Amino acid sequence: MTAEKDKDQSNLSFSDGKNSPARKRLVTVVDDKLDSRDLFSGARELTIAHGSDVYRLRLTSQNKLILTK
Repeated sequence: MTAEKDKDQSNLSFSDGKNSPARKRLVTVVDDKLDSRDLFSGARELTIAHGSDVYRLRLTSQNKLILTK
């Protein structure tokens, strides 16, 4: 008898750094993974606050991710 592992699903709420309530959205996280298309949702850049630091996550023209402080 085997037990099927339950998938951990949660929602992550974030803003794209423009401080506009209209720009907030929910992103689904399944098994500690999320889809970058859900994060960017048509944008090319996001701002991530991590403690007192601010980072920029950019999507390049070659569909690569760049994270800068």
